[in-house]
Amino acid sequence: MKKKLSLYSLFDVLTAAVTLSVVAFISAAILSILIKGFPYLGEAFFSEEVRFAVKLSLYTASISTFVCFVLAVPTAYSLTRGSFPFKKIAQIIIELPLSMPYLVLGLCLLLIFSSEFGKALRDMGFRVVFDKNGIIMAQIIVNLPYMIRLLKTAFAELDERLEIIAGMLGASRWQRFVTITLPLARNAVISAMILVWSRGLGEFGATLMVVGATRMKTETLPASIYLNMATGDIGAAMASAIIILLISFVSLFATSRLERKNLQASRMKDVYWQ
Repeated sequence: MKKKLSLYSLFDVLTAAVTLSVVAFISAAILSILIKGFPYLGEAFFSEEVRFAVKLSLYTASISTFVCFVLAVPTAYSLTRGSFPFKKIAQIIIELPLSMPYLVLGLCLLLIFSSEFGKALRDMGFRVVFDKNGIIMAQIIVNLPYMIRLLKTAFAELDERLEIIAGMLGASRWQRFVTITLPLARNAVISAMILVWSRGLGEFGATLMVVGATRMKTETLPASIYLNMATGDIGAAMASAIIILLISFVSLFATSRLERKNLQASRMKDVYWQ
C-alpha cells in the first residue's frame, strides 16, 4: 500500500512539474509582449494606421461572426438531431477545414473568387479579392467549422427528453427548437460566438492569401503586426499585439464565466431529474 502511495505521489509531482513548465513557457511568451509593448500602447492610439486596423478588424470579425452564427446553428442542430443521407460524409467535409492550414483555405477562396464565378460577383458589385469582403470570407471559412463543432457539442449535451416530452404535448420541431433547445444552449452559443469573434480578430493566414496586406486598405491587426515587423517598426507591431492580447483575455474571461454558469445549470438539471 505504501509503495502504491509513493508511486502515486511521484506521478503527481511529475505531472505538476510538467504543468508548471507549460505555465512558465506560456507566461514568458505573453509577458514578453506586455513588457515590450506597453510603452508604445499610448502612442499607438494616436496612430491613424493602428486605429484603421482596429476598426477594420472589429468590423470584419463582427460580420463574419454573425454569418457563422446564422449558418452554424441550423447546421449543428441538423448534425445532432437530424437524420439525412450521407450525414457522416457531410460531417467529415464540414470539419475538414479544421485540419487544413489556413494558407490552403485562403488559396481555395482565391481560386474560387478569381474564377468566372468570382468575376461575375465582382461585376455585380461584390468584390472579394483584395477587398475587405475577402477578409470576411476568409474569417468565415476558418471559423465556421469551429463554431459548428462547438454548437454540436452543446446541443449533444442537452437532455433530449425535454424535447420528446414537448413533442408528445404537440409542439412542432421548430417550436421545440426555439422554446427548449436554443434557450438551454444560450450560454454555449454566446460563448461560441465570443470565441469565434476573438479568433476572427486574429485570423491572418487565409486573409493574406485572399486580400494580401495593404496598408490602410486590407490592414487588420494581424496584418499591421506583419507589416510593421517587416519595416522594422517594432513599437507599432508590439502595440497591435497587445491590443489583440487584451481582446483575447477579455474574451476568455467572458467565456469562462459562461461555462461556469453552464456547469451550474447542468448540475441543477441532474439534481432535478434524480
